[in-house]
Amino acid sequence: MIKARGYLILALILSLIAGFFRSWTLEMKDIASQPISAWTEQAQADCAVVLTGGPNRLNEGMDLLYQGVVKKLIISGVNPDSHLEEIFPNIVFYGHIKIEDIILEKNSKTTYGNAQQTLPLIEALNCNDLLLVTSRQHMYRAFKTFRSHYPPNINIYPRATVGKEYRMSWYQLALESLKSLFYSTWAY
Repeated sequence: MIKARGYLILALILSLIAGFFRSWTLEMKDIASQPISAWTEQAQADCAVVLTGGPNRLNEGMDLLYQGVVKKLIISGVNPDSHLEEIFPNIVFYGHIKIEDIILEKNSKTTYGNAQQTLPLIEALNCNDLLLVTSRQHMYRAFKTFRSHYPPNINIYPRATVGKEYRMSWYQLALESLKSLFYSTWAY
């Protein structure tokens, strides 16, 4: 009787581990399949939300505003002590951008916080749609988080950029998939 119970517990543990690894590999596949859309697709929206934390994201957001693709740009996750000129010194080269069209969101520290803190701004700016700008590696989790937190009447279009490298390393992919699995339990 005791031996059978031990085998049952072992089978349950092995089943849970196998289920976790299956979910983990599916997440890695979904993350790796995210396209880089910043260079390949035309876009148009009322607003753009740039998630800080990686290279090329802020440049993409500024270019969208400069080109008139969006009317307002929200930069989310900015250090509370920072100013626009500090986080984007190249602003001087974007002549006709109006500084009042750029909003620095300084309260969020996570992807979930980005979604929470930007929603009231998007609603106050009367944005019916937005371009979500982040790295290809981060887009899967970010898009799912924003989509689950935002109301369905606000259209969200992914605008993935290249992160530090064009190809994600196995480590980056594994880490991002673990974060995504964690987020899937409570954020989306």
